[in-house]
Amino acid sequence: MRVDCRHPLQGLYALTDSGLQRPRDLLGRVEAVLSGGARLLQYRDKSAGPRRRQEARRLATLCHAHGAVFIVNDDVELAAAVAADGVHLGRDDLSLEAARGRLGARAIIGVSCYNDLARARSAAAGGADYVAFGRIYPSVTKPGAVQAPLELLRVARGALDLPIVAIGGITPENAREVIATGVDAVAVVNGVFGAPNPASAARRIASLFDD
Repeated sequence: MRVDCRHPLQGLYALTDSGLQRPRDLLGRVEAVLSGGARLLQYRDKSAGPRRRQEARRLATLCHAHGAVFIVNDDVELAAAVAADGVHLGRDDLSLEAARGRLGARAIIGVSCYNDLARARSAAAGGADYVAFGRIYPSVTKPGAVQAPLELLRVARGALDLPIVAIGGITPENAREVIATGVDAVAVVNGVFGAPNPASAARRIASLFDD
């Protein structure tokens, strides 16, 4: 059963990275992170081929079994094919309007806004379900990404009336100060999937939203 689009977009938002584990280990590591308290999962895989669709279907089923939201990165057609809860769009991806037309009103559509509050305002006006700012800290996943300072998150929280996600270099050690800005979710890649114990790392971050 798909997660209702009104599910609160809050908490730990885990993002997969195919370079952090062998393909055969992905589902087990995702299950560990979900068991640790991740509320959302984004499937990020830039490869081609039929494996992606099969993998995405299995991840969608796993997320829904844990009551978590399943989002596909970039690929609107893949999101539609596997009945994902939604899609996350970057600057060079399909437009928000086109993605909404393809996936429907109930789909969750997130938009990367980097360090650009004007882009976030435009996304909000266009019907995005959440916006993401980052990188917040130096990122192993995207070392060349522009920096979004913590102060931007605070300003965005006061300016926008939709969920805000922070991404980039967030770990169990620094997540608390990011959450303190008022963001609704923290998106984490290496901080959980690159950890020796992904479930424990996820639990440490997820528990910060209960403080």
